[in-house]
Amino acid sequence: MTTNSNNLAALTSEKTELRRDVGLFGGISVLAGIMIGSGIFYIGAIVLQRSGMSLGLALLVWLIGGLVTLMSGICFAELGAMMPKAGGYYVYLREAYGERVAFMCGFANFCLSSSGSIAALAVAFAAAISSFVPLGELTQKAIAITAILLLTGVNLCGIRFGSLVQNIFMILKMLPILLILVCGLVMGNESPDLTYFPGEMPSIPELCSMVGFAVIATLWAYEGWTNLNNIAEEIKNPKRNIPLALIGSITGVALLYVLFNYAVYRVLPYDTIVNLVNGGDYYLGTHAANELFGSAGMIIVGTAMILAIFNSLNGCIMVFPRMYYAMARDGALFKSFAKLHPISKTPINAQIASAVMAIILVSSRTLSELTSLVAVVGMIFHGMTFFSVIVLRRKYPTLERPYRVWLYPFLVIVICCIMIGLIVNTVTKDPVTAALGLLVPLFGLGLYELFFKKQHDALSNQS
Repeated sequence: MTTNSNNLAALTSEKTELRRDVGLFGGISVLAGIMIGSGIFYIGAIVLQRSGMSLGLALLVWLIGGLVTLMSGICFAELGAMMPKAGGYYVYLREAYGERVAFMCGFANFCLSSSGSIAALAVAFAAAISSFVPLGELTQKAIAITAILLLTGVNLCGIRFGSLVQNIFMILKMLPILLILVCGLVMGNESPDLTYFPGEMPSIPELCSMVGFAVIATLWAYEGWTNLNNIAEEIKNPKRNIPLALIGSITGVALLYVLFNYAVYRVLPYDTIVNLVNGGDYYLGTHAANELFGSAGMIIVGTAMILAIFNSLNGCIMVFPRMYYAMARDGALFKSFAKLHPISKTPINAQIASAVMAIILVSSRTLSELTSLVAVVGMIFHGMTFFSVIVLRRKYPTLERPYRVWLYPFLVIVICCIMIGLIVNTVTKDPVTAALGLLVPLFGLGLYELFFKKQHDALSNQS
């Protein structure tokens, strides 16, 4: 895709029709709010299991997962500060590889990935409520749809209102989580042996394979860090606040995960942890809360899970439609998706379309299948986005880069190699599902050639 000097100036400019109402804390709240979900209570057990039931190795794995995520976030920090435009990695893929690749990414997000994430969180929210008050399947789906409609309405009122709700629920959900963490560290009677490794010590290659498999589990817990760049045009001083929010939120969440899991080890005896995990009961955080607070522990954990999921759901509903808005502004999606509300200055039609697609997914099928379908596609586009740092440095060497990737290009190459390894591992384990997932963006490419290419070319020629 050829971009003239006027387009380059527009791409790097902070001018926007949207409202820059999200400050640094709001940006951190969006990312941490999406990342910290109910998984904090059970993913630690999966990491521990994959780490050979070694407490010390499991904590190290959490740190490695945080470091991998931070390295990835640093790539997005350079891209977001350089191109502070709505749409996130759709914009970077477009500039690096052309509109077709970017469209395939956006189409896959609209049909499965982003809409599927909203739908899955809404269903999980209803299921969390059902743990307090038993509800039938239809009632749970009704609650899920209501939650999507409610938070879509909240975010239609403007990014400032949506960000305010995000900030409030971020603080509320952190209270029970921090209560468990602090009380576990202070009141726990166990002295976990972080050097102990049950059974025979594996060889170096076996240990590396074990750590890699465990790190993949932590990446699910860190998932969501890419979403801030979608609202780049609504962040105050984006060239400063996007890098700070990315680095601050990822670092803070990594520290939280390590301390929370160590607090669990301080509360639960090692033999109890082993028996729970081997018995398939992964909710170590719940058991730690019950040990600390008795019957009230279940209420504390349940409340934290409901608040965490609701907070994450609001964040996703807030950020995902901005990608569809950016696509429509390029002529690569329905023109109506680029319409802004005259008062709130939010992409109203893109937000409504996002809600409708998520509701269709809630109503039509189970969401575990959708997660598997988009796993490979998501990793491919993320890997291409990381590599776009190198592509865009070569393509646009004179563009201002307020923030630059550390240890360039070594860090970018390492992240890309990690993504390739994860993709190969996923394809090897489930090639059929991976192939089916690839059909969605390929179908999107066909739609682009049939319906949107002429519209996009016409807009490009006008600019």
